[in-house]
Amino acid sequence: MVQKAKILLVDDRPENLLALEAILSALDQTLVRASSGEEALKALLTDDFAVILLDVQMPGMDGFETAAHIKRRERTRDIPIIFLTAINHGPHHTFRGYAAGAVDYISKPFDPWVLRAKVSVFVELYMKNCQLREQAALLRLQLEQGGQSGAAGGKEPAGLIAELSARLAAVEEQAEALTKQLDDSADAAAVATAAHLERKLTGLRRALDALEPGTDGGGSGPTVPPQG
Repeated sequence: MVQKAKILLVDDRPENLLALEAILSALDQTLVRASSGEEALKALLTDDFAVILLDVQMPGMDGFETAAHIKRRERTRDIPIIFLTAINHGPHHTFRGYAAGAVDYISKPFDPWVLRAKVSVFVELYMKNCQLREQAALLRLQLEQGGQSGAAGGKEPAGLIAELSARLAAVEEQAEALTKQLDDSADAAAVATAAHLERKLTGLRRALDALEPGTDGGGSGPTVPPQG
């Protein structure tokens, strides 16, 4: 069963949170509410999120300050943030949003279809990254088991390598299709995130290829690319 992605909705007004839930319910993901910046930061301590929808105007800690805290934490700094605001103070205000680390800045009232489409892109990228981490963990496990079996006189786990290669190929195919879809979009942040995912896939593919019989790297085993 594929685990659902979590989407964090941050707004001090319950009616706005209800509206966001109505718009995003069609994505069939897990929607988590936070009614303040402090509550959002608390949720981020324990859960992983695909994307954060963050209201700018909130009493106490506003959206800009909340985003600054999120970006300072190593655990959460790479989570995409979409700012939502009911006011528009011009280019300077928008620039402040991007400077705070937002990948997008949307003024209310917004088009529900546009918001849902933007969020769905980041959810899909998040799911692909999760798949990549799972494949890397499986590869690392098989490398360790292969080394142990080799030391005991066992045979090379060629069947397992083939299975890993097939699983990785499926992720590569999905990532390629997503990249082609994003090529027609003006969302530079999503395109950059997809490119980062493809680079990590390339590194994992090289590591797996080095395990194939007859390759130069097959003797000692490759180093699995770091996960991020």
